[in-house]
Amino acid sequence: MTDRHPALLPGGLRATARRLVTGGRGVLAADESVTTMSKRLADAGVPASAEHRRAYRELLVTADGLADGVNGVILCEETLRQRFADGRTFPAGITGLGMLPGIKVDTGTAPLAGAPDETVTTGLDGLPERAAEFVALGARFAKWRAVFRIAGDLPSTWAVRANAHALARYAADCQRAGLVPIVEPEVLAEGAHPLDRTATVTARVLAAVTTALTDAGVDPAATVLKPNMVTAGADTDVAEPAAVARATLDVLRATVPDDLAGVAFLSGGWPPVTAAANLAAIRELPAPWPVTFSFGRALVTPALHAWRGDPGAVPAAQAALLAEVRRNAAPSPEAA
Repeated sequence: MTDRHPALLPGGLRATARRLVTGGRGVLAADESVTTMSKRLADAGVPASAEHRRAYRELLVTADGLADGVNGVILCEETLRQRFADGRTFPAGITGLGMLPGIKVDTGTAPLAGAPDETVTTGLDGLPERAAEFVALGARFAKWRAVFRIAGDLPSTWAVRANAHALARYAADCQRAGLVPIVEPEVLAEGAHPLDRTATVTARVLAAVTTALTDAGVDPAATVLKPNMVTAGADTDVAEPAAVARATLDVLRATVPDDLAGVAFLSGGWPPVTAAANLAAIRELPAPWPVTFSFGRALVTPALHAWRGDPGAVPAAQAALLAEVRRNAAPSPEAA
């Protein structure tokens, strides 16, 4: 017998990573920072408080049948330390409901020295110790987001390299602590750039991230990639899903290893219907890894608008969430 955390046992991280992306089910991103979540609550007419943030996250993760379409839930640190109304911790409650609890470990972005108008994601200081504590609290995976803006000559080579290096250090620290890293390099959709510009930039970013992960000794089979889909800029005409799918998979096949545990796409702020249509088109094409979703706003926005802080509206909010999950949770080719 052993008292070691399951993720630290041989093959444990790989098994956890596979579980996050299997069966066409995805990952629910409920990890908005306190500031961001408070603003979204206020915009919905809900007073911003720790209790309202807790109640909102609890209604999301306790929706009956959520595990039929969701394998894991990403939390922010505040929520990881909170409890359900029945006294269970969020990690224990999510685990009991058949899903994996995860934690966002980055601490946001800061201006990148030497790169005007660009940022680098922070949070590496003390990460090994924090990751070990999150494992002790029940987290099984982690997430770190880096953002890249397309504008003029941006993103710069320096910004791409700096953020790729940070993503790789994060992933290595997490795997050593027993957390599966979700690696999220997001090329933002903001702007009027064409689809082929997004493809070129996304390929640059993913190639740099892959090189950095390899240099850091990160196990790809115990890593989930959370990239943007290759779309045109949000200020241009919306590209057809079939075009998005072809461009996205062309870029991924050219830049990321075949033994990656899986790819869980972010929604990128696109409307729920658009994000779901693009994901469905991507799933129709062959890929060497499981393909699924790790959506936040595209899943939870309808639920927040249905709830608006009213305890009596919890069933309606949960129904709205489940409708969006069902829209995106379809069997992958590997699971068919």
